[in-house]
Amino acid sequence: MIAASVHLILHRPPNHHRSIFRPRRRPVRCAAERQALFSRIAPVYDSLNDVLSLGQHRIWKRMAVSWSGAREGNNVLDLCCGSGDLAFLLSEKVGPNGKVIGLDFSKEQLSVASSRQHSCSKACYNNIEWVEGNALELPFSDCYFDAITMGYGLRNVINFHKAMEEMYRVLKPSSNVSILDFNKSTDAFSTSIQEWMIDNLVVPVANGYGLAEEYKYLKSSIQDFLTGKELEKLALEVGFANSKHFEIGGGLMGNLVATR
Repeated sequence: MIAASVHLILHRPPNHHRSIFRPRRRPVRCAAERQALFSRIAPVYDSLNDVLSLGQHRIWKRMAVSWSGAREGNNVLDLCCGSGDLAFLLSEKVGPNGKVIGLDFSKEQLSVASSRQHSCSKACYNNIEWVEGNALELPFSDCYFDAITMGYGLRNVINFHKAMEEMYRVLKPSSNVSILDFNKSTDAFSTSIQEWMIDNLVVPVANGYGLAEEYKYLKSSIQDFLTGKELEKLALEVGFANSKHFEIGGGLMGNLVATR
C-alpha cells in the first residue's frame, strides 16, 4: 500500500505493553512488489475468485460483514478493499444514511471498484467513497468508525502489529473489526491439503489467465502469516477487549473478530 498523504501518530491504548510479536522483517520493496502484483491481477481478480473458490468466497465475505456488526446508519471502513466486494455488502448493511469508505493501495483495484459502483443501480452504493492509502498509516482520526472489515489484506501488509494498532485506533469503543483471510492451520494434514490445492488447482487455473507467477506467492504468504491463536493474541495485545478466530471453508479460511 502506498503511503497516505496525511501522517498520523499512532494512539497507544492504556496499559500498552511491549509487543510479543516482532515486526516481520520483510524488505521494504516487498510492499511495492505486492502493490504491483495486485495491480496486475485487478482486471481478472473477481473472475478468478469465483473460479478458484467455486463461488464460496461470496459466502465467506457475507459472514465477515455479519461479524463486523455494521448496522443501519453506521460509518464503516473496508480496509484493503480491492475491487469492493466487502464494501458493497457493507453499503447494503448501513444503508443511505450510513457511510462506507473503501481503502486500498492499488489504483487499479480502486478503478475496478469505482466502475462496479457506477454500473450498479443500487442507490445505497452512492454512500461508498474510495480512498487510495496505506493500512499502516490510516488517514482517519481516532475512534472514527463503527465497524471495520478487512478481506485478504492483513496477510499482505509488511507489519501485522502496526496494521492492528491502526485498526484499533480508528475504531470506536465497543465496535468490531472483522478480518477474513486464508487460515494458517496448526494441523499438518490440513496444511498439506491447502498447499496441494494451491500448487495443483490455484496456480494452474491462474496460469490460464497468464498469472501463474502472481499466484505462486500465496503459499509463502500463508506460511509467513499468523495462526488463529496468534491472531487472537495479537488483537488482545494492541488493546482489543476480546477476540475470536473462526475457521471456515473447511478450515481453509479463517475470520478474526475483535471488539474494542
